[in-house]
Amino acid sequence: MKIIVPEFIMPTLRDAAGEILASCEFVTLNREGEFSGNIAGAEVVMLPWNLPAETRYVLLNLPTLKWIHTVSAGVEHTLDERLQALDIPLTNARGVFDLPIAETTLAYILMIVKRMPEFLAQQRARTWRKHALREAAGLTVGLVGLGSIGMEIARLCHGLGMRVLATRRHPERAAAYVDEVFSGERLGEMLAASDFVVIAVPLTTETRGLIGEAQLRQMKATAWLINIARGAVVDESALVTALREGWIAGAALDVFVAEPLPEESPLWALDNVILTPHNSWSTPHLQEREAALFLDNLSRYLSGAPLRNVVDKDLGY
Repeated sequence: MKIIVPEFIMPTLRDAAGEILASCEFVTLNREGEFSGNIAGAEVVMLPWNLPAETRYVLLNLPTLKWIHTVSAGVEHTLDERLQALDIPLTNARGVFDLPIAETTLAYILMIVKRMPEFLAQQRARTWRKHALREAAGLTVGLVGLGSIGMEIARLCHGLGMRVLATRRHPERAAAYVDEVFSGERLGEMLAASDFVVIAVPLTTETRGLIGEAQLRQMKATAWLINIARGAVVDESALVTALREGWIAGAALDVFVAEPLPEESPLWALDNVILTPHNSWSTPHLQEREAALFLDNLSRYLSGAPLRNVVDKDLGY
């Protein structure tokens, strides 16, 4: 059986594949969209991020294609009309990024309550000045979305002694480390109760622009917005206004509507913004986790067992 995988993952797959490697033919795909061999007859494709449009067209039109796996957890960049129409499973990398993204979220929270951005600015200015600090324990974090990343954030925040709230599509389902689960219709109630609001939903037609002026005004004036999901979930223009006019205390942002963030964006210059370049997913264990997930699913595929992380194409996650 022929399988197409990104070039960067092949060394790790080769080390971990064992008997699977001998039973399959792998063709690699480099960053420029070039293949290492003949792709005719390929059944399985592992899609990398930022695939050239021409290469993507070729892959999605392979008549032998039976399963597509994407190396990202979010699929909004992958799930176009052509893929939506294909009657084959799409799986994603849900779970691979949970821990690094959750740890980054925790880092933001601790930076904020311990006022680290101010201390770093003072250090550069050689200024000695003490500030009143807070404790994370006892504060409330509200998670907009409770998928695998949201669950990991909940676990770490609970470990700090924080009160954890969350919204999810099925609020009747209990969730470990979460004190109260809200339906989407009660989002405003959760926003009003939270000291930190963390965006952890996938980008879909339903969540695009989910956090706009009305939602930002529902937050506490002392609250911070943290976005580690996708930039377009938040109305960026409304957020800039909220930050300038003090509707909320600040924002820690890893994702943006346009990436890289344009030089002219006012977010660069706002003192109450912590800005990172869509880097919260980064971990030295990325390739081994990607490979382990893919190989587990490949074993399932070869044996006819149900695949893990199958995306609901209608819901978009």
